[in-house]
Amino acid sequence: MPVSLPAAPPVMSRLPVGTATHCPYCALQCGMHVRPDGITPRDDIPANAGGLCQKGWTAGDLLTSPHRLTTPLLYGNPVGWDEALDFIADRLKSIQAEHGPDGVAVFGGGGLTNEKAYQLGKFARVALRTSQIDYNGRFCMASAAAAGNRAFGMDRGLPFPITDLARADVVLLAGGNVAETMPPFVRHFNRAGQLIVADPRITPTAKLATLHLQLTPGTDLALALGLLHIAIAEGYADKAYLAERVNGFEAVRDSVAAWWPERVERITGVPVARMRDTVQALGTARRAVILTARGAEQHAKGTDTVTAFINLALALGLPGREGSGYGCVTGQGNGQGGREHGQKADQLPGYRHIEDQAARAHVAAVWGVDPADLPGPGRSAYELLDALGTPAGPKALLLFGSNPVVSAPRSGHITARLAALDLLVVSDLVRSETAELATVVLPTTQWAEEAGTLTNLEGRVLLRRQAVAPPSGVRSDLSILAALARRLGHEFPDEPPAVFDELRRATAGGVADYAGITYERIAAETGVFWPCPAEDHPGTPRPFLDRFATPDGRARMVPVEHRPPVEDIDDDYPLYLTTGRVLAHYQSGAQTRRIPALTAAAPEVFVEMHPQLAERIGVAAGDRVRVASRRGSTEAPARLSQAIRPDTVFMPFHWEGVNRLTNPALDPISRMPEFKVCAVRVEGGTP
Repeated sequence: MPVSLPAAPPVMSRLPVGTATHCPYCALQCGMHVRPDGITPRDDIPANAGGLCQKGWTAGDLLTSPHRLTTPLLYGNPVGWDEALDFIADRLKSIQAEHGPDGVAVFGGGGLTNEKAYQLGKFARVALRTSQIDYNGRFCMASAAAAGNRAFGMDRGLPFPITDLARADVVLLAGGNVAETMPPFVRHFNRAGQLIVADPRITPTAKLATLHLQLTPGTDLALALGLLHIAIAEGYADKAYLAERVNGFEAVRDSVAAWWPERVERITGVPVARMRDTVQALGTARRAVILTARGAEQHAKGTDTVTAFINLALALGLPGREGSGYGCVTGQGNGQGGREHGQKADQLPGYRHIEDQAARAHVAAVWGVDPADLPGPGRSAYELLDALGTPAGPKALLLFGSNPVVSAPRSGHITARLAALDLLVVSDLVRSETAELATVVLPTTQWAEEAGTLTNLEGRVLLRRQAVAPPSGVRSDLSILAALARRLGHEFPDEPPAVFDELRRATAGGVADYAGITYERIAAETGVFWPCPAEDHPGTPRPFLDRFATPDGRARMVPVEHRPPVEDIDDDYPLYLTTGRVLAHYQSGAQTRRIPALTAAAPEVFVEMHPQLAERIGVAAGDRVRVASRRGSTEAPARLSQAIRPDTVFMPFHWEGVNRLTNPALDPISRMPEFKVCAVRVEGGTP
């Protein structure tokens, strides 16, 4: 049921009643109406089609939250905007004069609108001329993006409309718990078909499945290799499709010959019979889809793991066929658009690579600068955070839309690196854990107080409309960036439509081409799929039907090999820790932990463990236990559950402390940290 908003300030009446917009949370970007008396779902947006989750129903509560920041803070004291911005600009100039352009870094977020992500990348490279920019999407989508690019020549989370899932006879979901993380997603599964879930826990999503593959944490890659071995050995490979549309099958076939099912069972714990049932279901289905999510991707081998599942999909002839395919369940609200427009270390707008000379020339022309003045690629997200305040690293950080004190791996170390900076500027709507460390905190508008576009997990560009006026004293990130740029000698637009028009020109001709997308088209068509190179182009809901986005139009299969977690269990740390989300909260919890209904539903972190493990270490339900890894420790009450393996514990990462434990070991291609598995020990038992 909808939850009514608290008494609204008078400014809410100045704007239209019942504004159609989108949820501030996950990549479904559910359509909703914002009204003075509450939130109601829209039924014209296919992703949610009239549904919302608990987070969506209560999203309006944050608009009138007493936790809102409404004035800039300098060393914790309220100051005026001019004083705050002048201070920041002066410090940036002095730091760069002493340490060079890379003495200043920028860190963005996967929840920023397309306009903000674009402007942040432009600000870093034009106003600051620094190479040191990356964003928290590196912690979310990087491995799937890297695997998609090398297989298909394009990274789009779902290269088909989400509604295609309802037509699939079989869906294999590896490492995803959509029933908790994005509940309206579940309605798209074909209730008459089969859902197969690979996950170390019996999650709410796994409980919906006809078949659950309960694998050992960190063994998703071995599972994918075993499934492909069975598919080839038992004649399910689509030879005609492979000959017509795929390169590299022979090398992959040879590489998986050693991954016979019994070997894979010993590594993963998944019975051979279940693997065979999975392959038979996929191989005999008229339409089938393979999906991956964070559980399979957040590993130091995440790119290879996703590649292995893509290889399986290609061997079965799924990608590029209507109603079938491979897709990645994007997590953050603008996780797709956020990685397309230049806030990644190696990227320029339109999903162009920053070292591509033609890409540099095109974007530089739009920006009115010399291509030679654009910096090259900088450090990836964890490497950037790890370098802060060191002799060779940045001395200042501008941070927008992220909370790394909670969300970064080995977070205790990252907190120390943030504290070592000469200048930390945080733009946020609340005083997050990271903002508590900041030299300057800038109060910014939030979702319903501003306009802009976001690109959901389907690649559908959506329009977020302003529904209420922001509190007095609050500015948008675009306004903040424009004001800082002006103080540094540059003129940037600060209104979303003007920024989007520039983004359209900057992305024209790129992989993620938005040139033909306008606010008017989005409003009229309830979203437009990229690539869309011209205003009379219909958009591209299914980009791989005729050819893949590779030079020769053929998909590429790449041999990969399983390897154990970077940190496996041993006598000192005998348990696997895996992390994830719970229904009531989102990401670092900076928003949801400030909504009373959600904190009542999930008030604190916990350690989920099997009763056998609890008995072995002398722990009862509710006892506070200490979980320790080689990087740190944290405490939380024990929650006993048959849904988890006896060799594994689970903790939700929405609270500070959990990521003190996680391993920052990086994927060599995507630079994704190994969030999803590390070795821990559990001690305790204090009632």
